[in-house]
Amino acid sequence: MNRLSTADYVVFLIYFIIVASYGWWVYKQKQSKKESSKDFFLAKDSLTWWAIGASLIASNISAEQFIGMSGSGFKMGLAIATYEWMAAFSLLVVAVFFIPVYLKNKIYTMPQFLNQRYNSTVSMIMAVFWLLLYVVVNLTSILYLGALAINSISGINLTACMYLLAIFAIVITLGGMKVIGYTDVIQVFFLILGGLATTYLALDLVASHFGSSGVLNGFNLLTEKANDHFHMIFKKENVNYSDLPGLSVLIGGMLIVNLNYWGCNQYITQRALGADLQTARKGLLFAACLKLLMPLIVVIPGIAAYVLYQEGNFQNEMLQGAEVNPDRAYPVLLNLLPAGLKGLSFAALTAAIVASLAGKANSIATIFTLDIYKKIINKEASENRQVNIGRITIIVSLLMAILIAPYLGIDKKGGFQYIQEYTGFVSPGVFAMFILGFFWKKTTSNAALFATIGGFILSVVFKVLPNYTDLSFLEPMGFAVANAEGIYEIPFIDRMGFVFLICVIVMYFISVYETRNGANPKGLEIDKSMFKTAPGFTVGALIVLGLIVALYSIYW
Repeated sequence: MNRLSTADYVVFLIYFIIVASYGWWVYKQKQSKKESSKDFFLAKDSLTWWAIGASLIASNISAEQFIGMSGSGFKMGLAIATYEWMAAFSLLVVAVFFIPVYLKNKIYTMPQFLNQRYNSTVSMIMAVFWLLLYVVVNLTSILYLGALAINSISGINLTACMYLLAIFAIVITLGGMKVIGYTDVIQVFFLILGGLATTYLALDLVASHFGSSGVLNGFNLLTEKANDHFHMIFKKENVNYSDLPGLSVLIGGMLIVNLNYWGCNQYITQRALGADLQTARKGLLFAACLKLLMPLIVVIPGIAAYVLYQEGNFQNEMLQGAEVNPDRAYPVLLNLLPAGLKGLSFAALTAAIVASLAGKANSIATIFTLDIYKKIINKEASENRQVNIGRITIIVSLLMAILIAPYLGIDKKGGFQYIQEYTGFVSPGVFAMFILGFFWKKTTSNAALFATIGGFILSVVFKVLPNYTDLSFLEPMGFAVANAEGIYEIPFIDRMGFVFLICVIVMYFISVYETRNGANPKGLEIDKSMFKTAPGFTVGALIVLGLIVALYSIYW
């Protein structure tokens, strides 16, 4: 039954009181000092490495992971964990190569980087784009999917769920990045504890169904009964190949997805930009360690639900209309939890949603205030005025998300696919613009402008190209897959790889041509010593890399 018991509400209330009280305490501690805009938006020099790492994970994991990745686990198995394990690798790359560049050049927002490295035109185009993307795509999907998930577990009205989540997020976000960062530590604690409780139940159910007991027996039975769900690299004949095309999840477009998300994304990098280099690196390493753990929480329950479904369980609960909906796997499992534990998992899901909403709203406020309001609307704005504008922006953006979310068809597309579909049209060009801007001083502003606009156009062209051209010649190489209508399409991840490569090549020729004709690009301050790492970080990074190699070797 989709209802919470009294014990569940008590557990959830305890979680809410702990988070709200701790957030209020952190906020009151801050009030003793005069708050600057950098304090509010970045928690300048305030976050510890463990707070940075926890906040990164809390902001990243939301309903689309709990619901969408569990659904993908049900449908395609452990392979979807590549988003998490390649993220761990990407976090190490960002820690070593990206963060030093940002901190050395005193960069606090992504539009500021573009203005400093290229020009104000590129910066403003991307500032407006990021605001639209964060509000219309990310904030709405997190809010709407979160409300749907909570509605399916608790029975609370969908619209009421959206308002309650938004209000909870506002309470945390209005205190600024320091409050977000430290409350995220508690959010991650509940997220992992509640997530593990659901995984424990799922594995125990599998063991019990086959007359055994214990989570280890349950996991062994999973690998035995759903062996096809424990392969990380799909072959061309796999029905899910178009979603995760073979080796591209290791050396192709998946790297672009992750490096762009973790290294060129205000929503994420903001947590590390207010710290010193060593603290930021430790925080990113901690986040990479947590990333290795996430598939246990968000993928394994989906595989367990698949095995139980194949055995005749949840036959009606998994249906949406006449078809099986994999995204129902996680809510179905949650509703089987005993009183109290269900409240803990409910708190975990809420923690993931609220932390993501808070982080996204703070990033929206940061970009609008520092890159649009301060530069165009009111150049003389005081520190206090900027903080107040940031708080107003947070409230307005969440209210806009509530109003427009029901009309976007997010639930019909699937949240994970919804976000990837719309961000994927610009990610390759944006990443090309950043990576060349970092490490090639000759990259010009017009080359960056091409990546911004041309990258989007190329993505659209590759998307519609199969309707006008037969791409079957790419099928032997694994770069095209026939859809239900027999039309050969380029897998989404490969499409991103192609667009990225084209953007880099065209940017190179534009830059070479312009520099030969007198252009003088603005390079960043970079020296080799920036990329040296402390012994402790190096050891930790090598352990994470070793674990990633081991996991892919075992489940290849």
